Amino acid sequence: MRLLTASIYVFTLGILISPSVCFGQKPDSLAIAPTRSSTDETGNTVKRYTYKHSAGQPRELEVYFPSEHDPSTAKRPCVLLFHGGAWGGGDLKQFQKFCQYFASRGLVAVTANYQLVPAGKKLPTGVSRKQFCITDAKSAIRWVKQHSHELGIDPEKVITGGGSAGGHVSILATTNAGLNDPADPKKIDTSVVAYLLFNPALASFDAKFPEVDAMKHLTNEFAPAIVFFGTEDKKWLIGWTAAHTRLKDLGAGDRINLWYAEGAGHSFFGKKPWFNHVLIEADRFLVSQGLLSSQATQKMTTGDKKLIKATELDPSSKTKR
Repeated sequence: MRLLTASIYVFTLGILISPSVCFGQKPDSLAIAPTRSSTDETGNTVKRYTYKHSAGQPRELEVYFPSEHDPSTAKRPCVLLFHGGAWGGGDLKQFQKFCQYFASRGLVAVTANYQLVPAGKKLPTGVSRKQFCITDAKSAIRWVKQHSHELGIDPEKVITGGGSAGGHVSILATTNAGLNDPADPKKIDTSVVAYLLFNPALASFDAKFPEVDAMKHLTNEFAPAIVFFGTEDKKWLIGWTAAHTRLKDLGAGDRINLWYAEGAGHSFFGKKPWFNHVLIEADRFLVSQGLLSSQATQKMTTGDKKLIKATELDPSSKTKR
């Protein structure tokens, strides 16, 4: 009888006490296991995780840890980048080199994918295919913050951004209070301390879908950002210029560091002759925000071209003064 009573007591206690307390984990932290682990060419440990499932498919992110990183003692800033691909394509490869570099500089660097919706897919009236991408991006940001203890990051020092569609997605994921996945922990917000934006694809035609229209969600609390554009990227420069003007009107214009690649078109940033200078200026920006220290380790090489700061361009012709 005594054994039965003791068993009932232990079972009841197990229900009343949360597993996180029983096993020494933080209450907001859940055990995570990578689906893949490797070491990149620079010595960073790379782990791939599934952060959620949407539309019946796993959504994944790759985490690049600096060498000698000990998550149990470290609380490093984290950068989370979203690939481009017109909201219907693209993959994790786009920012792998960026993540390798930022991890080598001491950040925990992450790149995430999200639900892709083809341009021709029939959707209900009033629904934009872009909103599915944004919902997943919000989940990715929350996942990183939720697992900050296991990853060894400071959840108050998360940087985000992306290229083209990924730039758009990162802005909306951090400024639109809606488009949340009901399964996400809502007490974890999606705010960030800075943006790395590589020709973000903002467009006037988003106005008919307020949930995905950046112009509807920009405020004077927009975090500091570095933005890169090719001077010949005419289609997307129109949308960015409108957003930049709005940020200036809101009093947030001084937080934007805008750089141009003279003569370059869309998606120039990840390849020669611009890649090295893009990384160097992104690094310098993060140093200016107190998110990295010392000088950039990336170097210019033969044949590289230099970016031009927006203040040094003739605004009417987008050529250097």
